[in-house]
Amino acid sequence: MLRTIATRGQRLAPSLPITAPSAASHFFASSYPAFVPAARVTLASSRLSALSSHFSTSGTIMAPVPKECDYLVIGIGSGGIASARRAAKYGAKVIAIESKRLGGTCVNVGCVPKKVTWNAAAISETFKDAKAYGFGGFEQPTFDWPYFKKKRDAYVKRLNGIYENNLNKDKIEHLKGRAKFVGTNEVEVALEVGGTQRVKGKKVLIATGGRPKVPNIPGAELCIDSDGFFDLEDRPKSIATSGAGYIGVEMSGMLHALGTDVHFFIRGQKLLRTFDPMIQDVVTKEYERQGINLYKGSQITKVEDIGNGLKRVTYQETESKKEGTVEVECVLFATGRDPEIEDLDVKKLGLELDEMNHIKTDDYQNTNIPNVYAIGDVSDRGFELTPVAIASGRRLSDRLFGGKPDAHLDYSNIPSVVFAHPEIGSIGLTEPEAREKYGDKVKVYQTQFTGMYYAMMEQEDKAPTAYKIICVGENEKVVGLHILGQSSSEILQGFGVAIKMGATKQDFDNCVVCIRSLFPFLPVAASHYAAFVLPSCIFASQPASLHGILRGSEG
Repeated sequence: MLRTIATRGQRLAPSLPITAPSAASHFFASSYPAFVPAARVTLASSRLSALSSHFSTSGTIMAPVPKECDYLVIGIGSGGIASARRAAKYGAKVIAIESKRLGGTCVNVGCVPKKVTWNAAAISETFKDAKAYGFGGFEQPTFDWPYFKKKRDAYVKRLNGIYENNLNKDKIEHLKGRAKFVGTNEVEVALEVGGTQRVKGKKVLIATGGRPKVPNIPGAELCIDSDGFFDLEDRPKSIATSGAGYIGVEMSGMLHALGTDVHFFIRGQKLLRTFDPMIQDVVTKEYERQGINLYKGSQITKVEDIGNGLKRVTYQETESKKEGTVEVECVLFATGRDPEIEDLDVKKLGLELDEMNHIKTDDYQNTNIPNVYAIGDVSDRGFELTPVAIASGRRLSDRLFGGKPDAHLDYSNIPSVVFAHPEIGSIGLTEPEAREKYGDKVKVYQTQFTGMYYAMMEQEDKAPTAYKIICVGENEKVVGLHILGQSSSEILQGFGVAIKMGATKQDFDNCVVCIRSLFPFLPVAASHYAAFVLPSCIFASQPASLHGILRGSEG
């Protein structure tokens, strides 16, 4: 009976071990001499001591038991949460891990705060344009950056909360911490609150995204990257930016529109070098027209703090090697991103990486290790876009848990936009890519004109609009479309559907123009007339008596 009582007590209070010889032996021996011999009490006490030693937590601490799940998702960004939630809806037990704020790059330091900032810049431009339409009684309005940043941050924080609510709603357990592989299907998480937790998944998804990189130059610690842009507490009066890709183009354009003196350094002669040559030419010329200080063929080589809130930027011309300096308040690098893989120990795991350290995947997001998958910016698919990560993540879960064995994302003809000033949209092949692939079968239609929005403005204040479609074969199937001008980001989605469905030039021509009067210039291609209609997203045939400016060129 004594053993039974003590054992039950030990279960209730395992941190209070019973030791021997105990007072209990003397108590029972003296109180019940006729019923409990002293020898038996001593023996019972010894056994209790051994039991207490076994159950006591004051000894060696055992490692926590690993959590187990059907689907382990590393990274709760747009792609990770999309795949996790889709899997959970199919009934899979899902555990997700994130080391930073929920939502990943897009929600916190990407698409969302970028578009909000672009909206502010567009409003600033509208104030400038308003005077040409007769509005007056005001000077250029002031812009309260701290107020704007506070509201933008609050919006992002609300989205973080929505992400968490969605995880809870779908019963997805999520851990806050940094994961590393300790086996092909197991990770150890260094928890933010301290300690570690191991998690095993029958299937594992890597969706950790990427991070910005800054060149290793003297004074690099004085600079900010594209993430740091959203931490700026006030608008810099002057800034040096570096990077001719879409992030550098967007941030330089936004800051300029909001009143910052922008010094923009690019190694080549044109912006957006991976885009169609027409886009490169027009956006580069337009940024110069707007007054952005564009340093072509130059790169920043050194940054120094010279006091009074200023930094001296030393730059070098690529060909002549001549050096120059400029003094600014802030220096921003937007020179690309690296995949977020270092802490994962993927090399020890044996995952194959490409030359840029992206995880190699096939068309179905499989890696070289069975039951380990990768999507989004960390993979080698080449489209570092939020909608692509979401789409690929959902299709992966459809395949793994939804009974759709062939589900996967088709990476051809994916539309993308650049929130430059003006906006840019692109889908399909560029002209050089099309000519390399199809040779003499390529036919190009393009136009450049001034939209009616600028009709009331002086010539030097008018922004360009430029469109190009790239066709192949006798039926002129559209394999590429590139547009620049107002509302291009919205226009492109309609074109995207048509091109994904295999539209031809004739399909575009067969659609009637919504508002023909908008365009004083109509493009001509070979013996055909066609109008690129900005508001309606349509190419349409027009009477041959109208004058056109579109050139048709056959390869």
